[in-house]
Amino acid sequence: MVNQFGKPILCFYKIMKKINFIFSLVLLLFFFCVSCSEKDVDPVVIVEEIEEEIDDTETAIFSDINFLNWKLTLPVDENNNGSPDEYQPNVLVNGGYRNITAIAPYMYDDVSDASLIFYTFPATSTTNSSYSRTELRELITPSNARINWTLETGGTMHGKLKMMSISEDNNSSRQYHSTIVMQIHGIISIEDMARLNLTSNNGPPLIKMRWIDGDLWVYKKSLVNDATSGDDLFDVSTSTWVDEKHNMGAVGFDAFEFRITATEGKIELQLNNETPYVYEDVSLDKWPFENYFKAGNYLATTQTGAFSRLKYYDLTVTH
Repeated sequence: MVNQFGKPILCFYKIMKKINFIFSLVLLLFFFCVSCSEKDVDPVVIVEEIEEEIDDTETAIFSDINFLNWKLTLPVDENNNGSPDEYQPNVLVNGGYRNITAIAPYMYDDVSDASLIFYTFPATSTTNSSYSRTELRELITPSNARINWTLETGGTMHGKLKMMSISEDNNSSRQYHSTIVMQIHGIISIEDMARLNLTSNNGPPLIKMRWIDGDLWVYKKSLVNDATSGDDLFDVSTSTWVDEKHNMGAVGFDAFEFRITATEGKIELQLNNETPYVYEDVSLDKWPFENYFKAGNYLATTQTGAFSRLKYYDLTVTH
């Protein structure tokens, strides 16, 4: 024998077996609302909210950084070849980096805000440096690091990033260690190497953007003597090229956007939507090197226990 509530419940059970889950849920909520007339409930709105919550928890959103023209350098030498491990664009693209276990501790996704985290600490350094990095290096031609660009060609790099955490500096007057987050790095062209009979193509960094105690500083290479010319310009030592510094402003541990625009004889640097800071001088007119962009986390210390962790939400380059 079925009581007065049994028939509607049995009927509803049969309906649920024949129609999809969401529509059944609508009917269930409607049945509930009819039974509870004192409450004003819209079942369609509730179902839409449930759908949104399901989508949010089940769909991971990854950063939209295109690795087609970037190679990655890590702070470790896992393959024991005497140099930091590097990964070329062909294994990084299309989320390929997520499948490489050796990369995971140093570059990984934060799907909560579609960002890419770069972590580094003092370990293995590259040639001509004492410091370690988890950093991307631009490759105009993915298979050939010797093809780069000139200031005459120009280029723009734009990024949105954020310092997450960094170790305290107990050996200086600064509160924290510092790290370089963006660069334009110089490189000697194949033609000039052959002409000058050089064995190294290393050039100085034209622009370094350095996070120091929450401020973003630019270090720009300038000539010691503006009269220097010809092949003497290829001397990469501090007797020819030195850093000129400027504080772009405070960013702290908040997200910020930064844009570097390089053209012939001119560099524009823009923090967020502020007025660009411009370099336009004889040193840029005489800059003899080719260039490539770099972005990431280049920690400027060898102190034991030091570390730096920052994230990029966006990174694009155009030429």
